[in-house]
Amino acid sequence: MKDLKDLCRENIWNLAPYSSARNEYAGHEAHVFLDANENPYNAPFNRYPDPLQRNVKEALSKVKGVPPENIFLGNGSDEAIDLPYRIFCRPGRDNVVAIEPTYGMYKVCADINDVEYRPVLLDEDFQITAGKLLDACDENTKLIWICSPNNPSGNLIRRDTIEGVLKKFQGIVIVDEAYSDFSSESPLRKELGQHPNLIVLNTMSKAWGCAAIRMGMAFASREIIGLFNKVKYPYNVNMLTQRQALEALKDPFTVDKWVKIILLERGKMMQAVKELSICEKVYPTEANFFLTRMTDAQSIYDYLVSDGIIVRNRTRVRLCGNCLRITIGKKSENQELLAALRKYAEKKNPGTLPPKE
Repeated sequence: MKDLKDLCRENIWNLAPYSSARNEYAGHEAHVFLDANENPYNAPFNRYPDPLQRNVKEALSKVKGVPPENIFLGNGSDEAIDLPYRIFCRPGRDNVVAIEPTYGMYKVCADINDVEYRPVLLDEDFQITAGKLLDACDENTKLIWICSPNNPSGNLIRRDTIEGVLKKFQGIVIVDEAYSDFSSESPLRKELGQHPNLIVLNTMSKAWGCAAIRMGMAFASREIIGLFNKVKYPYNVNMLTQRQALEALKDPFTVDKWVKIILLERGKMMQAVKELSICEKVYPTEANFFLTRMTDAQSIYDYLVSDGIIVRNRTRVRLCGNCLRITIGKKSENQELLAALRKYAEKKNPGTLPPKE
């Protein structure tokens, strides 16, 4: 990779970050805080939160196996997606490359930051070669986005593809592993030491069941994390979020149990949907959802909505024509969805209903 200074926008490299009151003292236990113009009443909500979320990072480090200094915490993964644009990409000049189809926020953040977004179409198996991604790059390509397991397809991008890009690309490679807790493959965050140009994203929203608290994370070299902390807003993760994250991190065994249940239900759901006459294909997945091609996705989607059941219609997404994306819910929710799909299938194709379990 190029030198980090050469990849970074010059104004960001030279930026003097905002210094918050809580960052200006260290090494002492304090009990009187008269530095930040806070109201002395209504504790504990009157105090600003730790701007670097040190306690959360310490707890997260034990669970994820990554040192605290290699962790950035943000207001959802969306903040961790936006920051690389602001750090590395010169508006109106630089570009990024991404697999297609994939998570939509990569393009939204590119558009917000006036950065050219270059999608590279996956093949029919939702795979791609390193060479095809690298061929889309030029001297102004700063970032390559790879979501694995991918959204909306659910599959892992081949590890040899990712490693090929990491070795040959001179910029920053960002691998979004939001769904890695549901995957059979070892997460890439464990290989940070081998790849100085790697950023790995993860979240509390999926396996940890904490979407409401909005906590995303990035794992990277100390130098890249330093740039993230320089550019982020001072108090980007509020106290309530930090508290709830710490509470959740106390019990990783419950999360492991949830994941096992979801994976079991996923297998049952995929098989049951595959047997329906209105299903043409169920794609393999390593996430907490699966993609399925239907005979008439829009009609089925509308039918489910009328029945109060919401799935995601991905028909307008490239390579996903007539596809629905189905998230694995509780057993009762899954059964309700299956009952509705069977009812629809029986109406469309009488006498083709598969036998119940």
